[in-house]
Amino acid sequence: MVKVIKAGKTQEEVVANDTKVSEIVSEALKAVENRGDQAVRELSEKFDKWSPESFRLSESEIKEIVAQVPDSVIEDIKFAQTNIKAFAEAQLASLHNVEVENIPGVILGHKNIPVNSVGCYIPGGRYPMVASAHMSVLTAKVAGVKRVIACTPPINGEIPKATIAAMYLAGADEIYLLGGIQAMGAMAIGTETIESVDMIVGPGNAFVAEAKRQLYGRVGIDLFAGPTETLVVADHTADAEMIAIDLLGQGEHGPTSPGALITTSEELAHETIKEIERQLETLPTADVASVSWEDYGQILVVDSIEEARIEADRLAFEHVEILTENPDYFLEHMTNYGCLFLGPETNVAYGDKVIGTNHTLPTKGAARYTGGLWVGKFIKTVTYQKVTPEASAYIGEYAARLCLLENFEGHARQAQLRVDRYSK
Repeated sequence: MVKVIKAGKTQEEVVANDTKVSEIVSEALKAVENRGDQAVRELSEKFDKWSPESFRLSESEIKEIVAQVPDSVIEDIKFAQTNIKAFAEAQLASLHNVEVENIPGVILGHKNIPVNSVGCYIPGGRYPMVASAHMSVLTAKVAGVKRVIACTPPINGEIPKATIAAMYLAGADEIYLLGGIQAMGAMAIGTETIESVDMIVGPGNAFVAEAKRQLYGRVGIDLFAGPTETLVVADHTADAEMIAIDLLGQGEHGPTSPGALITTSEELAHETIKEIERQLETLPTADVASVSWEDYGQILVVDSIEEARIEADRLAFEHVEILTENPDYFLEHMTNYGCLFLGPETNVAYGDKVIGTNHTLPTKGAARYTGGLWVGKFIKTVTYQKVTPEASAYIGEYAARLCLLENFEGHARQAQLRVDRYSK
């Protein structure tokens, strides 16, 4: 039995907010479609108060910006990128081309081909999301994408120098100081000065996520990655201080970032509420984290670890921390999550910034059907076939009959032609 200690906003309230976002995004994308660079500039002025002579940074501008970043920051960026690149390369090595002869003379295969061009969005706004450059640009380059462009917004009219440095070190071919809906629209639709791409990737706020949703089909996307979500699953062995900071630490992303606790201990549930209130008194980002917790925070008490697993799979959250006696139980049995963080020694911040796994992960229940961003997202697995004359005559007889079974006369004639031509 599930006992709700704290509930967030209702689904009806969330949907109403999503509708408003959808309308704003739709109008902005129409403007980019119809008026190109002019619309992009107007939107940038409106949302970011930013209108430089060129949104694209030149090679000399990039190098000048990178030179201003402290050496210690550059070293930290390189450390993170080394870890992320190594894991991405290991993932790439798991992908293999296939070729089999399943009937004599019939050769079937698949090839893994990188997407030709990708646009990467690196969020900015309140926070310079340096790590997102590693996660998208670097991973695309490891996958073999030829042209990788990257957009990030200015922050309060200033250039986010460390983010630009991370984009450059990750291997971006073009860097634009451009944010939000206008960046997504420019990359996907194209303008007079920005050549469109085949795919757009990266996390962002509700407007960026909705832009990706509306642009999907015109271009490919990685996944719908909206406001970050964090779930902690805990039993009697966990402590409230750790749970509270791990939830608030993600809640500071934005006021619509859901955080949830599922626990077998009602005592721990109430201790966590008190601890969250205590930590909010001193957390510098409490103005944001307190809103996300108040509006989107949840606490559920369950009777058993098995029931905790069922509820966790139902929520299908992006990040799932396991603070239980046997964390591996969830690795073995849980199916719906973006990334698992097993045991108190790790946490979502490691995955977000440095450890090597990708931080662009499914939200809003998408973990039920997809995983997060990885090299495989940038690769198309395409098939081919080669057939000898003798095998074509053999296969053709089956194909012709099966085509006629479905009333496809033209299909059947394709097959019968081969039978007639290649039969001995």
